[in-house]
Amino acid sequence: MSKNKGKVAIVTGATGGIGFAVAKRLGEEGYTVILNGIQDEEGAQRLEELKAAGITAEYYGFDVTKEEEVTANIKKIGEKYGKIDVLVNNAGGLGGRSRFEEMTTEFYRFVMALNLDSVFFASRAAIPFLKKGDHPTIINYTSNAGWNAGGPGAGIYGTSKAGVHTITRALAKDLAEYGIRVNAVSPGTIDTPFHKQIKETKPEVFASWANNIMLGRLGQPEDVAGVVSFLASPDAAFLTAETIQVGGGQALGI
Repeated sequence: MSKNKGKVAIVTGATGGIGFAVAKRLGEEGYTVILNGIQDEEGAQRLEELKAAGITAEYYGFDVTKEEEVTANIKKIGEKYGKIDVLVNNAGGLGGRSRFEEMTTEFYRFVMALNLDSVFFASRAAIPFLKKGDHPTIINYTSNAGWNAGGPGAGIYGTSKAGVHTITRALAKDLAEYGIRVNAVSPGTIDTPFHKQIKETKPEVFASWANNIMLGRLGQPEDVAGVVSFLASPDAAFLTAETIQVGGGQALGI
């Protein structure tokens, strides 16, 4: 744990699912973890869970789609600690489903803001403080949908995630001279509240998804957290501009 003592990691969208698993893993490894979310009650509960586990953590409630909120809060965090070592742009989501013909401009902009603008806003605000960090790194989240354009009604989600794939590589190019590495993870089907609706309404469909995964099971949040932990560590010191598939071979199909 001591190897990361004094290091600061921000995890956006960390009040549940993969984000919380990542925050917990980094906290267990000695990072001071800053959780972000928009559900302040959940944020307070998660904070208590981490503190009960002996993890140093704080919660900052702000909406990652709102430029001013992101900039002000990340600046506040950076100034408080004097640096940021790890930024995990975990916040994102499907936002709902809509075919293009019926898609409102409002829906289009919301999904793009949630998945792509959020990465830009948070990364831009963090860069001055990452420059002062120790083995500084940004870790983003893309998706298979960024390659296959998503399922029915998820086309704009896929489009936004393709943007994340490219901005990851662009940031890596832009920040290499400062020693800031930028990589992404691409989770496959992970058993989280993201899939709550289909799990509750069509449990047999949800269970069948494991049939399309080489390793024969759905992923767990901890599977992603382990890879994020690796990417944040000096073990990944020569990795940048990469996207790691965390899907049990799902991307290849079987």
